[in-house]
Amino acid sequence: MASILITGGAGFIPSSVAEGLSKNPEHSIVLIDNLLTGKTSNIPAGNNVKFIKGDVNDMHAVTSIMAAYRFDYVFHYAAVVGVHRTLMYPSLVLKDMNGMYNVLECAKNTGVKRVFFSSSSEVYGEPVEVPQHEERTPLNSRLPYAVVKNVGECYCRTYKQDYDLDYTIFRFFNTYGPKQSEDFVISKFLQAAREKKDITLYGDGLQTRTFCYIDDNVEFTRKIMENELCINEVVNVGHDLQYTIKELAEAIIKVTGSSSKIVHLPPLKEGDMQRRQPDNSRMKEILGRDLLPLEEGLRKILGTKK
Repeated sequence: MASILITGGAGFIPSSVAEGLSKNPEHSIVLIDNLLTGKTSNIPAGNNVKFIKGDVNDMHAVTSIMAAYRFDYVFHYAAVVGVHRTLMYPSLVLKDMNGMYNVLECAKNTGVKRVFFSSSSEVYGEPVEVPQHEERTPLNSRLPYAVVKNVGECYCRTYKQDYDLDYTIFRFFNTYGPKQSEDFVISKFLQAAREKKDITLYGDGLQTRTFCYIDDNVEFTRKIMENELCINEVVNVGHDLQYTIKELAEAIIKVTGSSSKIVHLPPLKEGDMQRRQPDNSRMKEILGRDLLPLEEGLRKILGTKK
């Protein structure tokens, strides 16, 4: 039996990971979230899942929970998310470093076996090479969100060196699925298409991204934990097939059968990198298969079949 803490547990990815892990009745899972952006409706039902409202930036809250439950594994997902939110409130983003410290400090004091840290593809900044490799590609972003994620990675490596606390760092590229909030591009475009409203793109829409369906993310995460893989490593989590944002909008119009029009807005001043594509060879190796194609994932969200 594994005792698991998931911070930010009412968010899209962490609640989906909790749901996947909870299918094993031998797992006991506690979720903590301050509900700044998370939703209680995301929390999976189950006798082996417990939700606690709390803020990981509060050391007292983290200490009381981790001392009481003595977790084997901690998934630290709690963070301020969303491009616009992180650009508008950089001081809020910087506070996430408190949560990183609190979780790692309590983890090393309570016998946690491994901490899984949610980093981001944003740490790569504007890539100097594509695909972006975990070890070879330089980290060159100066945006507060990316810098804080990079600091979190440094925290993990430092606690391993000083206290022998094992870690795994996930660098997430775009993950999408049914529970994703409208702060993110696919959810935003789907909502507009359903309502037959204009789909707005920043700039020419030729920025490239990759899109990973949530089930692939969850299965990969579960296999890494349960099979003791990627210990003290950084691993990219994302699809390897690139789409321009314009192609994404066109695909969404196609699968929804919408009459929405594509409208171009002025480019964002910052935070909109031109290319994103992970080297996801490790992910595919562990899954033992290719990832779900974009249109299939969109249809799963819509509940339709090809």
